[in-house]
Formats: sequence, structure tokens, C-alpha cells
Amino acid sequence: MSEITSEKKTLDHTSEIWQKVEESLDLIRPAIEMDGGNVELSDIVDGVVYVHMQGACGSCPSSTMTLKAGIERIILEQVPGIKSVQAV
Repeated sequence: MSEITSEKKTLDHTSEIWQKVEESLDLIRPAIEMDGGNVELSDIVDGVVYVHMQGACGSCPSSTMTLKAGIERIILEQVPGIKSVQAV
């Protein structure tokens, strides 16, 4: 009986992709801060970016729209290899 294991690949904070995602977040961060929020990069695993919505964005009903229409769109345009962005 063979055991199937799936190994998730978490990127190092110093990797080129991590830096590009941070730079992409810096593009949209001023608009988020104007609304009293912020976004923090938590992790990147297997092409999925995990971010933490902070401040006003943490409890805002529009944060899903901000995440998908703003943050995810910019990251997907700027960073090849990223598949999606998820809030944690």
C-alpha cells in the first residue's frame, strides 16, 4: 500500500516572488490606508497568496470586493505564477 503525501511549498520571505508580491501590495496599500485599513502579506503557498486584512478592512463588508477586485487583480497582473489571493 503506497502512501500519497502532498508537500506544500511555502516561499521564503527573501524570495523574488515574495518581494514582487510585497511591491504589488505597496501599489494598492495607499488606497486601503485612506479607508482606515491595511493589508499584510502572511504567506505564499503553492502559488496562493495569503493576506491579512487589518484595521477597518478587517471588519468591512466590502473587504472581499477590495481583496478580489483590487488586491488580487494587481498581484495577478504584476507577479507571474500567482494563482489567487486569499484572506486569512
